[in-house]
Amino acid sequence: MDTDPLKETFPDGCDATLVWGPDYLHYDFGEHPMTPVRLDLTVGLARRLGVLDQLTMATPHPASEAQLLEVHSAQYLAAVRAASKDPGYLGHGLGSDDNPVFDGMFDAAALISGGSRQAALEVWEGRRAHAVNIAGGLHHAMRDSAAGFCVLNDVVVAIRALLDAGAQRVAYVDVDVHHGDGVQAAFYNDPRVLTISLHQDPRTLYPGTGQPTETGTGAGEGSSINLALPPATSDDGWLRAFNAVVPGALTAFKPEILVSQCGCDTHHEDPLADLALTVDGQRSAYAAMHVLAHQFCEGRWVALGGGGYGVLRCVPRTWTHLLAEVSGRRVDPSTEIPQEWTDDLRRRGVTARLPQLMGEGRLPTPARWIPGGDSWLDRAIGATRHASFPLLGLDPDDPRD
Repeated sequence: MDTDPLKETFPDGCDATLVWGPDYLHYDFGEHPMTPVRLDLTVGLARRLGVLDQLTMATPHPASEAQLLEVHSAQYLAAVRAASKDPGYLGHGLGSDDNPVFDGMFDAAALISGGSRQAALEVWEGRRAHAVNIAGGLHHAMRDSAAGFCVLNDVVVAIRALLDAGAQRVAYVDVDVHHGDGVQAAFYNDPRVLTISLHQDPRTLYPGTGQPTETGTGAGEGSSINLALPPATSDDGWLRAFNAVVPGALTAFKPEILVSQCGCDTHHEDPLADLALTVDGQRSAYAAMHVLAHQFCEGRWVALGGGGYGVLRCVPRTWTHLLAEVSGRRVDPSTEIPQEWTDDLRRRGVTARLPQLMGEGRLPTPARWIPGGDSWLDRAIGATRHASFPLLGLDPDDPRD
């Protein structure tokens, strides 16, 4: 991407839906990094900044048994139901430290999957240009097991709905710090779905997959792209990598709709990973995906949440920027955090240092990637391009591709 996506403006805003309901907060593992408080604080901040006023609100409805069976086995769905009523349940990845069981787990996970499905169809059926479900993005769940805080894979549910509705070219871009392994596995041999995951090098972080050589199989060869980023990659390097891979791949694939997983655990303060983006860099990433949706997909963009465990200082700000980006009416990063939001946290007993502004005071200025660089990051970019670009008919050594 040769231009700064934040310079692209949407004077009339964008027609967009937020699929949201307080019952999302029932997806609650208890004392666990994946706390629903992060969703509650995001919606509270977005409301106080007037961002929700720019979005059409839609109440989520749970995915049906038939819809879930397109993604998960009957045996696994039965296991999730059983675990929802048995605090001692062990099996199918449930009952582990990552995925502890809780009362009502099946219903909570089915609601999130249904919400992401609704968001996808809102866009595909032309009711809205964009739609977002910040509770979604549970990209690790597999057909027969829970994994990585994810019980049901709402992303795959949403993409299956698009394929069932007639979509032939769905692009999925995952910017979570962890590899989008469950989504890749679901579509690894399906040429209709291009999965692109930018994540911390799997030699250094869960789930240990997502090497550049994972490019798809059978008819889907070339439909899986993985960019493994070195620990400590910051805004400029991350955006240089994104720009060196994603626009070119989308140019070749010609998607009809863009689905993005917008995990914000790439933040430099995230307790579970080692990348070093700021809120400003994450905001730029969301702006880039918005611009690409208009460039390649006639604006059709479905944005889902994902990881992010900086509950007070990162997630609410970053995902409020996501909601504002989807609405086409951005929030300036110099905007002050509303005092009412801060006061609410203090009333909840929060004594930690809270952010004062919507940004961190840094304007990312990524350089353009050129072949031949010898840094770990440049070698990672080159490895991805050499593994995937020829399969898409692109020249891996031509920076114009």
